Amino acid sequence: MAQKAYSLSHTKWMCKYHIVFTPKYRRKVIYNQIRSDIGEILRKLCEYKGIEIIEGHLMPDHVHVLLAIPPKYSVASVMGYLKGKSSLMIFDRHANLKYKFGNRKFWAEGYYVSTVGLNEATIAKYIRVGAGVPRHRAGQAEREGVRGPLQEGVMLPVRPARHGSRCTRPGRSPGPRL
Repeated sequence: MAQKAYSLSHTKWMCKYHIVFTPKYRRKVIYNQIRSDIGEILRKLCEYKGIEIIEGHLMPDHVHVLLAIPPKYSVASVMGYLKGKSSLMIFDRHANLKYKFGNRKFWAEGYYVSTVGLNEATIAKYIRVGAGVPRHRAGQAEREGVRGPLQEGVMLPVRPARHGSRCTRPGRSPGPRL
């Protein structure tokens, strides 16, 4: 599969990131009109900065996007821009949300980011198919191989700590008591 290399004046680049972020308090508010507006707002903001949305999916309580970000922007600055400006634009279009969220902050602090190398097709498929699996079926989806690299039997059980023990990991000494 051929990878698309982007270019700036003196640079050829291929910087792709899988990013997940959530509304404040992880409220399930991304549906109907708000959902279409958020999609439109994120597309417009990315277009302004020259960022390509390769794949995206809006879930009721979080957003998955696969972005091609030029190397002149850091991921942190892009996320600050996207979350900050989109929050203001969402509250301009949906004034009733200010009673739930207050302070014109729609998105929660933080985000998940992962670089995408040659497995772009796998991550795009996960965003399209795997992210659409409801939470109550997530275990079933993992067993069927739809969601993520973890298969049944790979996760090791975690032993509970003994009562009164300060050591939670096997093979570690608790160290001096302060």
